[in-house]
Amino acid sequence: QVQLVESGGGLVQAGGSLRLSCAASGGTFSSNSMGWFRQAPGKEREFVAALHWRGSSTHYADSVKDRFTISRDNANNTGYLQMNSLKPEDTAVYYCAASPHLLTPVIGLYNYWGQGTQVTVSS
Repeated sequence: QVQLVESGGGLVQAGGSLRLSCAASGGTFSSNSMGWFRQAPGKEREFVAALHWRGSSTHYADSVKDRFTISRDNANNTGYLQMNSLKPEDTAVYYCAASPHLLTPVIGLYNYWGQGTQVTVSS
């Protein structure tokens, strides 16, 4: 059973940066893809980015492309989401998740989820 714990959220002004971390334990996380999702108040959870845990392939939502970077540290079983040029519309609870599928943006194909970390971007 994989456990995922996010950290690094907080309050930042528009144009600022944050780095989210996702610490994985309890399973063969290295064999999965890692994804980041977000959910704003009153909205559905949406895909942000995904990373092939064993390779270098990545996939981003259009809304964050060129501003966010997903990465991982296999040795420490930790994934990251570097968020630059943040906008108020990036305000949401951010979740990391693990999937046996490759780079999928489909929420239903992720079988392990963290508890989420709040990101608030002020204008």
